[in-house]
Amino acid sequence: MINRLFRRFKFAFMGLETMLKKDMHVLSHMMVTVLVILLGLFFNLEKVEWLFIISAIFAVLITEVMNTGVEYTVDLVTEDFHEYAKAAKDVSAAAVLLACIYAAVIGLIIFIPYIF
Repeated sequence: MINRLFRRFKFAFMGLETMLKKDMHVLSHMMVTVLVILLGLFFNLEKVEWLFIISAIFAVLITEVMNTGVEYTVDLVTEDFHEYAKAAKDVSAAAVLLACIYAAVIGLIIFIPYIF
């Protein structure tokens, strides 16, 4: 049972490693995450503010992971240009964009009062 549990985590961590190798956007998201956490610690955010910050961070990371999964799947199915393949990749990228907008809005709402 412990071996099976370990294997599941192993594959998840392998997926994260694949993400970091394939998509440099993930690295930029991680750097922004570190910056936001440091700012949160500096400004001594309240618990509710941390909850919003954490939800925004994970919304971006989760959608980025799903986007990469869609890209790999589409690339596996076809190497030729296809309108639906392009649409799948574009819609998946739009989800990441929306998550980033959500994160930016949350960040602005929380940090602007501390900065000004």
